Amino acid sequence: MEGMDAYTGFAEVYDRFMMDVPYEQWRDMIVNELKKASIEDGLLLDLGCGTGTLTRMLANAGYDMIGVDGSEEMLMEAREKEDGTDILYLCQDMRQFELYGTVRAVISTCDTMNYLLTPEDFIQTVRLVNNYLDPGGLFIFDLNTLYKFRELMGNTTIAESGEDASFIWDNFFDGETGRNEYDLTLFIKREDGLFERQIEVHEEQGYSLEEVKGFLEAGGMQFVRVFDADTGDEPTDTSEKVFFIAREKGK
Repeated sequence: MEGMDAYTGFAEVYDRFMMDVPYEQWRDMIVNELKKASIEDGLLLDLGCGTGTLTRMLANAGYDMIGVDGSEEMLMEAREKEDGTDILYLCQDMRQFELYGTVRAVISTCDTMNYLLTPEDFIQTVRLVNNYLDPGGLFIFDLNTLYKFRELMGNTTIAESGEDASFIWDNFFDGETGRNEYDLTLFIKREDGLFERQIEVHEEQGYSLEEVKGFLEAGGMQFVRVFDADTGDEPTDTSEKVFFIAREKGK
């Protein structure tokens, strides 16, 4: 799938360009939701963990963590940042991931689920999550909304310059299909002081809230609720990112 293994050159500069992501806010929200479900410790899976920032935060909050990501380059960065929390990182396609046993909850953030480009892939991933959850376990994940793709990202260019790395991020949104393509041009400083240009293409799929509820049901899970990632309230027509919570409902 285009985009699932696209984080190659970007992996080494990923954290630099994710400085504005509210990881602490997400951690607090996730831990609060887990504790409301009496999940105060035990094994969790971070699906699409990237360089492991949230994975480490949850480990430091008292959970035993597994991180799965489709990019070995991203996992190399995650392993280099290990801080004694003893996280197990696995390089696997999220549509086909395999664990050694069940976990109490599965977490997926940073629009990882938007990288599932078809309903079939989304439902298959939900089935796997349900299969590897303990009875009554939770699946907490976020999604970029169609509003965000259409009104804020689609057909725009984002550029950022740094001392050691810069990027140009061109977005192309297809309103008919709900597909957003990111053409990412990276300029990464080498040891000799010159900048090397790398080009990556990523794709994300936008889904309506009702579609996602249907995918959860088709994948065997029970929809619990959806809320705006910024406000924690019910989503509105202008919500840019939402969090879904679903519960394991039997195998």
